[in-house]
Formats: sequence, C-alpha cells, structure tokens
Amino acid sequence: MHVAQATTYLDHNAAAPLRPQARDAMVTAMDALAGGGNPSSVHRAGRVARRIVEDARSNVASLVAAVPDEIVFTSGGTEANSLAILGTLASGAVERLIVSATEHASVLDTAAASGADVTILNVDAHGVLDPGVLADALMSDSRPALVCVMASNNETGVIQPILRLAELVKEHGGRMHVDGVQHVGKLPVSSLSGAHTMALSAHKIGGPQGVGALVVRGKGKVEPMLRGGGQELRRRAGTENVVGIAGFGAAAELASDSQKQMKGLATWRDALEQRAIESAGAAGHAAAVICPASERLPNTSCIAFDGVKAETLLMALDLSGVCVSSGSACSSGKVARSHVLEAMGVRDSLAGGAIRVSMGWNTTEQDVDRFCAALDHALNKIRPAEAGHISGEGASVRTAGE
Repeated sequence: MHVAQATTYLDHNAAAPLRPQARDAMVTAMDALAGGGNPSSVHRAGRVARRIVEDARSNVASLVAAVPDEIVFTSGGTEANSLAILGTLASGAVERLIVSATEHASVLDTAAASGADVTILNVDAHGVLDPGVLADALMSDSRPALVCVMASNNETGVIQPILRLAELVKEHGGRMHVDGVQHVGKLPVSSLSGAHTMALSAHKIGGPQGVGALVVRGKGKVEPMLRGGGQELRRRAGTENVVGIAGFGAAAELASDSQKQMKGLATWRDALEQRAIESAGAAGHAAAVICPASERLPNTSCIAFDGVKAETLLMALDLSGVCVSSGSACSSGKVARSHVLEAMGVRDSLAGGAIRVSMGWNTTEQDVDRFCAALDHALNKIRPAEAGHISGEGASVRTAGE
C-alpha cells in the first residue's frame, strides 16, 4: 500500500497555509449567506452580509493601525497595487512615478503600462534603496511623484527604510505607496507610517487566496479602476467577496496577536542558513546567504548555490517532501534571472541557484530540521560546479566556510 509522504511546507511568502480559524469564519459566512444576502441590500439578509464585511474590515484596520473607512477590499495584493498606482495618477495628485527596481511585478508592470513618466531606482548590493538616491530623483523634477517602494522584499526579505523615504516624499509634495504584502502580519506597521496607500493580501497571513485590501490613509484619494457600483465607498465597484473577506478578517485578527511568534522565527532562520552553508561546503559546493547583514523579515532566507540550477535543487527537495521556492522567476518552463538579484548585482551563476525558504504561523523546529536534512541529501547528489568559489562581487553574501 502506498503511504503518502508528509510535506514540509516552507513557502509561506508564496501562500501561507489557511488558518483553521479563517476557514471556520468562511464556513460560518457561507452558512449565514445560504439564504441569500447582498452586502448592499438594506433588508435583513443584506444586513447580515454587511455585518460580516464590516467586522472583517475592522479587524484588518486594527492590523495596520488604520480606521475601517481607510480599508478598500480588493481581489488581492496585485489589484491593490494597481489601484494605488492607477487610481492615484487618475486623481491628479501626482504627475509621474518613481519605482524601486526590486518591486513586485504587479507594481513594475502596472507602472510601465500606466502611460506616466516612470523613474526606476536601483538598490544597493544589500538590497536597500538609499534615501539619497530617492532624494536626487525627487529633486530632479518639480512635478509631484508617486513613489512606490516595497516594505519587505518577497524574495530576499530585505526591509526598506520606509519612514525615512516617506519623509523625503512628503518634503517634496509627493505621495508614497507601500507594498506591504510580505511585511504586514510579520512585523509591526509603525515602521510604515507616512505611506499614503498600502497594499495587503490575505493569503500571506493565513487567510484565503483571492482577497486583499488597499489601505488609503486619511483624506487620500484614489479613483476607482472598477466602476458601476457604490461599493467600498465608491473606490472599488463590484459585490464584495463576503466569504473571502470573512476569512481575511479572521486571519488579520490572529496575525495581530502572533507577531511575537513571527519575530522569534529569526533564530530558526539564522540556524537554517548556517546549516545550509555547512552542508554546501561539505558537499563541495560554494554557497551564500543573500543579504545576511541587511535588516530582513524574520521568516525569510534567500540562499544561493553557485553553479547549481535552482530548478534541479527544487525538484530534489520536492522529492523529499519539502516545498520551497526559487529565487528566480519561472516563465513557460524556463527559469529567468530574478530581477531582484539582478538589481543587487548578484552574478548569474549565483543568482541561478537561489532558493527562497519562508516560514510562517505553523512552522515548527522539526520543519527546519527536515529541510536541512533534505538539502544535505540533495547537495550530495548534485555535481559541484567547476568554479566552486564565490567572489562576492556585486552582492552582500556570506560564503561557505565563513
């Protein structure tokens, strides 16, 4: 008889497992809506649906230190980023865009397609946007700009100095949009104050996939991309995803209470990285932790193996029941160089062997042990690269044996 292999899931930055409480909230919402009910209807059934949405809105607002009216529910983080960029441009508050080179594709692609003038700012070798570089870009053109900077990078975990960047944007009469998808729920949001808008996603904190939110602070205005209804205070038309929003609200409430646990993952992250470097060295591979000296998310490790193909390593880990991601973007079955690592100056042979390990709310120390054992086994099966050594040029890395 075939026995299913237990899975060690360490890919929370892609999608965290659904929290049981979020699932329960969704089931309760489905039961409540079994007899019908639209949140925009004024009758009893509609009021039940509206209460589910507004309770969740309050929970999400509490998570990000906002007031409920500042929360606009969307279909996810991608739509939230698009709404922030296109909606702010359409409002007339800004006339150009300034975007970090390491942003998520939903920001980079939306900016490129917006029709506005776009300035792309490179980060340093540590993955950080230098405030001086932003200041120069703001001073180079008197037109007000929308500045888009990811709070914490989804591939490397590197945290940006949002407070200082937001101060510069304010000084120059611009607007600040922060992609908070990976940051919120893992670290306090006090470091993100000053942003006019911020994107969130439910499934990064243990909620369901397909629901997110845009935080629109204070009197900030974004024009809707979807029209045809008065939902979300006329900022996003369309009947709300009541069931998904219920799950989002439950996950947000739990995320608010579990940030201390998340911070504690840094100890496991550091131990995992050290063991990975030691395993690589013992197997004859050169390896590096990307941005070990930078302030990073406590749950995220980007580890690169020189001359090893990331997809080969991912398949070997998958065969051992371990789920992690590649640091490179995959398109049509071909692995392309990560734009994040490219912007940092990481060379091709190293970037092509980068994997991302991301922990979360249900990760255990045993999960870390199983990953390390599977990695050790995989690296001993993969032929070492001929080069065998990492120079470290153009990237903040720690090499095997250090």
